Amino acid sequence: MKNKFMLGLILLSLMILLAACGSSKNNEGIDAEKSTEGATNLYDQVMDKGVLTVGTEGTYAPFTFHNEKDELTGYDVQVIEEVAKRMGVTVEFEETQWDSLFAGLNSNRFDLIANQVGINEDRLANYDFSIPYTYSSAVVVVPKDNTDITSFEDLEGRSSAQSLTSNYGKIAEENGAKLVGVEGLAQAIELIKQGRADVTVNDKLAVLDYEKQTGDKEIKVVAESEDTSEMAIVFNKGNEELVDAINKQLEAVKEDGTLAAISEEWFGEDVSTK
Repeated sequence: MKNKFMLGLILLSLMILLAACGSSKNNEGIDAEKSTEGATNLYDQVMDKGVLTVGTEGTYAPFTFHNEKDELTGYDVQVIEEVAKRMGVTVEFEETQWDSLFAGLNSNRFDLIANQVGINEDRLANYDFSIPYTYSSAVVVVPKDNTDITSFEDLEGRSSAQSLTSNYGKIAEENGAKLVGVEGLAQAIELIKQGRADVTVNDKLAVLDYEKQTGDKEIKVVAESEDTSEMAIVFNKGNEELVDAINKQLEAVKEDGTLAAISEEWFGEDVSTK
């Protein structure tokens, strides 16, 4: 009987011990959960780490690409590095294809996207944007000795060298032009210089980059659309503190002329204002 009593006490002690251990594990789980819920916001995380993780293509010259030394460079790269420097953090770039950029942002693979992303209604419904740091529009390009075409209205009945699936081809058609199919801007410019097409309609930034890279003086821009595209840095929603911090530094680089200088370095003129 005594042995049974002692065995009962031992079993009871074991049950109490196991219950205490289980309670301890549950409390650890709750504490961990509370700790996750109380985690600092993304801005605080960036500042604590001292690193801003940026999603970008790395294959989209002159905005984000690799130079001859295989160094990541470009207009967008330089802009976000300047912003980060003023925040007191370094930049860690995550390179990925355009089609994967937003998926990477959605999965928090990086903190933001810096890749000439245009602001539009669909994106605004799902993401937050910084203030714009690049502006562009459609322009009409002609040979330098042209005197007949000076506006979009003058495209009526003209031949326009265009990539047939581009928005700029649609703009040319809407203004009455007949399209001549080409593979890209360089081929379009060759056709108008050879007299095989009258004009080309294209993105102002692309034309400025072409002129900067080639030094071609045989063409000129004669008209620019009033409809302006605005490009900005993209964030997941709910990160207002980080958006505000980025905007503060973007405003600063605009006000002191640094952004204009970066613009002129890459495009030969300031594309950071309308």
